Amino acid sequence: MERQGADGSRGVSTVWRIRSLETGRQVLRARHATTQAGFTAEAIPQGQLKHHPILVSDGPLHDEQRSKVARFFAPVVVADRYTAQMEECADRLLGQTGPGGRVVLDELALHYTVEVTAEVVGLTESSVPRMSRRLVSFFRQPPFDITRRDLGRTRRQWMRAAWNGLLPVGRFYLADVRPAVRERRRERRDDVISHLIDEGYTDVDILVECVTYGTAGMVTTREFVTMAAWHLLREDALRERYIVAGEQERFAILHEIIRLEPVVGHLYRRAQEPIDVTDGDDSWTIEAGDLVDVCVRSANADPQALDEDGLDLCPGRTLPRGVNAAGLSFGDGAHRCPGQPLAILESDRLLTRLLARSPRVVREPEIGWDDLIEGYTLRGLELELPAVSAGSR
Repeated sequence: MERQGADGSRGVSTVWRIRSLETGRQVLRARHATTQAGFTAEAIPQGQLKHHPILVSDGPLHDEQRSKVARFFAPVVVADRYTAQMEECADRLLGQTGPGGRVVLDELALHYTVEVTAEVVGLTESSVPRMSRRLVSFFRQPPFDITRRDLGRTRRQWMRAAWNGLLPVGRFYLADVRPAVRERRRERRDDVISHLIDEGYTDVDILVECVTYGTAGMVTTREFVTMAAWHLLREDALRERYIVAGEQERFAILHEIIRLEPVVGHLYRRAQEPIDVTDGDDSWTIEAGDLVDVCVRSANADPQALDEDGLDLCPGRTLPRGVNAAGLSFGDGAHRCPGQPLAILESDRLLTRLLARSPRVVREPEIGWDDLIEGYTLRGLELELPAVSAGSR
C-alpha cells in the first residue's frame, strides 16, 4: 500500500495505491463510506439528470438501482434467454470472413458483443455495425489525470473531449436509443430500456444508461474476448484443454485469464469518511477526501493471498474465502459489475466456435491503453480460418 501526498496548489488529491487483494476488498466493500471516482464520475454534473447513472451513483439510490436490474443479468436468466442468440450470432459472424478466410478478431468481437448486449439492453432497432462504430468513436478522448480535480486537462483538451464525446453520444441517441425507446413506449419488452421506462426515466436518463451499458457491457468484453483468444492461441496445452473441457471448466479458464488480464486495471474510490484498513499486521486510516486507487492487476496477483504463483495461469486454483474466481476484475462490493455472467458466457460461446475452426495467427495484436476505462486495448489480431467443407457442417 502506497500513499502519495496532496498538492492543493495543483488540485492534486492524496492518493492511496492499493496492491493488496484483501485491502482492496476492504475499500471496495466499505459500503456508503466511499463514492465512485473512476470513469470521470466526479466530472459529471450533479442534478442535471432525474436519475443518476447506475455506474456512478452511490448510496441507497445505487443499491435500489442495482437490485432492480439484477434480474436481467442473473446467470440462469442469461443462460436460458441468450445462449441460442449468442451461438447463432457467433456462427454467422465467423461465416462472414474476408478473402482467404481471414478475420480481424477485435473487429468481429466488437460486433458480436454489441449485438448480444444490445439484445439485453433493448437497443435492437438499428444497425449493429453502425452502432458499434458510434460506440467506439466515443472513446476518442484526450488523456487525463484522475488524481487532479480538473483531470489535468487544458482548456483546449476539454473542448476536444466535449466535441469527441457529445457528438458521438448525440448520434447514438438519434440512431440507436430514440428508436428503441419509441418502440418500447408502444410495446414493453423484457429488457433494460423497458424497465427504465417503467421506472420513470426520461429519454436523456435512458441515453446515459445506454452509454454506460455500451461502454461497460460491450466495448470492455470485446477486449477480453481478444485477450482470451490470444492466450488460447499462444498456449497449445491450454487451448487443447479448453476445446475438450465442459462448460464449467471452460468458465474456470476464462475466469483465470481475466484475473491475470483484467480489462479495467484500476478502480477508483473517493473516501467520504475515515476508513480503517489492514494488510497483514499493518493498518492505516484513509481520511475523508482521499482518493483510493485499487490496482486490480497487482491485487489479483497478490502473493499474500495467492502464494508465489499468483502470476501463473492455473484454472480452478484455490482462492481465499469469499474471493471471486476473477479476483477483482469485475470489482467488488456495491459497484461489482453485474454483467459478469453475461460476459463470461458470451465470451465462451464465441471462443468455442472460433477454436473449432482451427484458427492460425497471421498478425499479432498491438497493445494500447485507454484512459477512460483504465485498461488495455488490443487491435489487429488477424486470424486465418480454414474453409469449412460442406461435408463437415
